[in-house]
Amino acid sequence: MLKVKTPKYGRVKRELEKREPKLVELAKKTLILQGTKTSNVLNTVLSEIYHLKRDNAIRYTRKNDSIRPFESGGETSLEFFSMKTDCSIFVYGSTSKKRPDNLVIGRTYDHHIYDLIEVGVENFKRMDSFTYDKKLAPQAGSKPFIVFSGEAFESVDELKHLKEVLLELLRGEVVDNLNLAGLGRVYVCTAISSNRVFLTHCAMRLKKSGTIVPRIELVEIGPSMDFVVRRHRLPNESLKKEAMKSAKDKLHKKIKNVSKDALQGKLGKIYVPDQKVGEMALPNKAKGVKRERREAKMKNSNNERASKKQKEDS
Repeated sequence: MLKVKTPKYGRVKRELEKREPKLVELAKKTLILQGTKTSNVLNTVLSEIYHLKRDNAIRYTRKNDSIRPFESGGETSLEFFSMKTDCSIFVYGSTSKKRPDNLVIGRTYDHHIYDLIEVGVENFKRMDSFTYDKKLAPQAGSKPFIVFSGEAFESVDELKHLKEVLLELLRGEVVDNLNLAGLGRVYVCTAISSNRVFLTHCAMRLKKSGTIVPRIELVEIGPSMDFVVRRHRLPNESLKKEAMKSAKDKLHKKIKNVSKDALQGKLGKIYVPDQKVGEMALPNKAKGVKRERREAKMKNSNNERASKKQKEDS
C-alpha cells in the first residue's frame, strides 16, 4: 500500500485545504507565461493583462523553452506550473516568423490541459495611449460587464470556443449579488468576421436622463486589440464529462414514511396499532363511574322526598 503523508505544519495544512475541490468555486487564478522569443508588443499585452487581473494572477517573466502547448510532450512544464501556482487558466505568449505576436489561452482541469485556443494580436493600443478623466478609472476588484456583439459568436465554432475562454479569463469570481456602485467598466468583444474579434476595455460614465435610470456612456480606457483565431483544441469527451460533474450540496438522510408532492408539499404516514379498547380494564375510581353514582344517589333522594310528600298529603 502507498504511504499517505499528512502535513506536519498548520501552514501546509491550510494551503492544502485551499486547493481541495469545493462545491462553490472561488475566483480562478490566471498564470501568465512567455516563451523563448517575445516582441515588445507581446510583452506589453501580457503586462496589461496582468494589470487588469492583478488580484488573481501570477506572472513569470523568465523565458520558457520547453513549453509548446499544441505539441505532444510540450504540456508537461505548463501542467507543472499550473500545479505549483494552483492556477486553472493560463496565458502563454510567444512570437515567431510563422506566428507573430501569438497568444495561447487555455484552461486546466485537475492541473491537466483541458482546452486551448491560439490567437494572434493585431492593432494593439496600450492604456497609456488613451486620454480620459482619471476619475473614471475603475477601482481594483470591481466586477466588469462583458458584452459579446455579433452573430458569429453563436454560429462559428472557433468563436464559440473563444467566447467561453474569454468569459473564464475576464469575469473573475462568480457571485450571486452585486453592488451597482462597484460596476464601472465593460469589456466589449465584437465579432468583425468569422476569425477576427475586436476587444476593448471601457469605463462607464453615468449621465442624467430625466428618469430614475441614468443614461450610460462608454469611455474607452484601453487596452484594445484584435484577436485573429489561428488554432484551437476542444477538450476530450471523457475529460469533459468528468469536469462537468456536479456534486450534490448535502447528502440528505432518507426519512421513512415521508414523501413530497408537487401540490401538497411534504406528506407523512403515521401507523397506529389497534388499541383494543373493549378489552381494557377500567379502574373502579374512574371519574365517569363516580359521576354516575352521584347522579343515581340524587335521583333516589328525589324519589324518596316525593313519596314522603304524597304520604303526608294523604
